[in-house]
Amino acid sequence: MGKESKSGGCLGWLLAIVILALVVGAIVYAVKQKMDHANDNKPSPVPGPPGAIDKKYADALKIAMQFFDIQKSGKLVNNKISWRGDSGLKDGNEANLDLSKGMYDAGDHMKFGFPMAFTATVLSWAILEYGDQMAAVNQLEPAQQSLKWITDFLINAHPKDNVLYIQVGDPDLDHKCWERPENMKEKRPLTQVNITVPGTEVAAETAAAMASASLVFKTSNSAYSSTLLKHAKQLFNFADKYPASYSENIPEVATYYNSTGYGDELLWAASWLYHATGDRSYLDYATGENGKQFASWGSPTWFSWDNKNAGTQVLLSRLSLFGAKGVSGNSGLRNYRSSAEGVMCGLLPKSPSATSSRTDGGLVWISEWNALQHPVASAFLAALYSDYMLTSQTAKITCGDHSFKPSDLRKFAKSQADYVLGKNPLKMSFLVGYGDKYPQYVHHRGASIPADATTGCTAGFKWLDSTQPNPNVAVGGLVGGPFLNETYIDSRNNSMQAEPTTYNSALIVGLLSSLVTTSSAVKSFT
Repeated sequence: MGKESKSGGCLGWLLAIVILALVVGAIVYAVKQKMDHANDNKPSPVPGPPGAIDKKYADALKIAMQFFDIQKSGKLVNNKISWRGDSGLKDGNEANLDLSKGMYDAGDHMKFGFPMAFTATVLSWAILEYGDQMAAVNQLEPAQQSLKWITDFLINAHPKDNVLYIQVGDPDLDHKCWERPENMKEKRPLTQVNITVPGTEVAAETAAAMASASLVFKTSNSAYSSTLLKHAKQLFNFADKYPASYSENIPEVATYYNSTGYGDELLWAASWLYHATGDRSYLDYATGENGKQFASWGSPTWFSWDNKNAGTQVLLSRLSLFGAKGVSGNSGLRNYRSSAEGVMCGLLPKSPSATSSRTDGGLVWISEWNALQHPVASAFLAALYSDYMLTSQTAKITCGDHSFKPSDLRKFAKSQADYVLGKNPLKMSFLVGYGDKYPQYVHHRGASIPADATTGCTAGFKWLDSTQPNPNVAVGGLVGGPFLNETYIDSRNNSMQAEPTTYNSALIVGLLSSLVTTSSAVKSFT
């Protein structure tokens, strides 16, 4: 009897200890959960001036910036590309205009005004947001010079208030040739939009380019900045007063850069004009009835040369995040910010609303043609929004029943950049010239033909069909990218995957600039 009683007492004590341990554990867990929740609501520290340089992204940025030099038309100044020379010197002559500058669109020799203007707008945005980080790796001046090479062209392409030259060259004729731009002898006809044949999206995008660039040069070249802003205002008025799609009025452009609508460009241009002027009428334009009609609030879209809505949503979010004067209570701005966060929620892999359109390697994949445009553009926007959150001490965004920190957005942005730079199943960089393995058969005329070769319009096709790698490296070109199954066919004839574009370059420059180092976001561009 005694032994049984003693045994029972030990069991009782043991049970009591176990219960006590469970209670203590539950209390500790509850306290930890409460602390974690409190930390979730606690904003991350605001970054200071540019910090330590990430060599990988710095090296990639220096390479990416060089593609703009490769694409330049006109009388080259301080030419750093050994296999490039002067070209397009007579462009614009038929209208008594100097349209020799600007940049060739891709691997061909066309100057398409719509994507060229978008290139300028994105490059301006990158400089305005990350100029200090570019400067930290000596890339600010090259970026500004490349931007001015485009805006010089855009100024000359706008000789009258309601006239804008939007294309140099005949794409059908151009694509029947394979030659170096320095050897071009074919006719280079001009295409314009005007009151009789209006084109809202190209006029508005050019207005956005000029307004944003006016901010870039406001301090360093105030006279040039004022000229850009004057053109931007005139072009916006033209775009708004004569609403019509340029690809409907000029059907031949639809084969190459078909627009799916002009409302997004009007909002994009108005937003940039507000930042450039502080004129409240532009903000009212973007946040009022036009916003309701064109902004796709609550319906996330993909940022690209054709659709600017996601970019506008992020751009205008900075006003509410940074508490800009006179904008509190603006319901339109709230809609832009909530829509921007909807875009972010679609990008974050662990978000309940995350897009399923990704490769197995984690690349956002939306389009078979030029697949890298959308993930790089999306990553650029994510990096921007992350920096806005950090600088404004915004701790998190909410996606359904999940919350995410600025660091989650930056992690996504890095994942897309790293994929481009070689962290992918092919272990290949899609940025030409970066890393040990990158495309060798880039669809690019100048790169594919030896610099000392003499070719006419059609004689150069032997270089297109050559089985040898390109004799010249199109350094910094961001090619179209992989298929959904993460394959890439390295062939000059594969323009779907192997052709680089100037607007891709602007986007990758923006993304890499954001990742070179960390610094606080600029609260105002003026």
